[in-house]
Amino acid sequence: MALTGTASVEIDAPIQTVYAIAAEPGIAPKWQPEIKSADVVETNAAGEQTKVVMETDLKVKTIDVTMRFAYTPNSGLTWEQEKGALKSIKGRWEFEDLGGDRTKATVHMEVDFGRTLGMVIRGPLVDVLRGQLVESMPTKLKTYVEAQG
Repeated sequence: MALTGTASVEIDAPIQTVYAIAAEPGIAPKWQPEIKSADVVETNAAGEQTKVVMETDLKVKTIDVTMRFAYTPNSGLTWEQEKGALKSIKGRWEFEDLGGDRTKATVHMEVDFGRTLGMVIRGPLVDVLRGQLVESMPTKLKTYVEAQG
């Protein structure tokens, strides 16, 4: 069973601020309540968090995944499951400077739950998870960024 989606929002903050928060997956539990923990296990020479072990609540099951991140400063970032309970998960943030200290943030995500979880995650639950994992993510980022002032 696969879940795909894209969602966007405009944030009242400069692109550098929005990027800086999104590019720190270790703080994701502060603004993504479904992520229960995010432990940074690897950084690159630039100090970017490149490998993070995350515990995520999928409503029917809490899963552990090891995610690999890659960065394009002030433009976006990508992530992909390296190890974990899902068959695969890939995603990316894209940021666009709208001028006047406003940023458009767009998230794209593809999740394949695999055979075992796919048997449990079906029907209306797929829509619930799409809302939780994809559609609400830009708004969660917006709320957190704008609260930082």
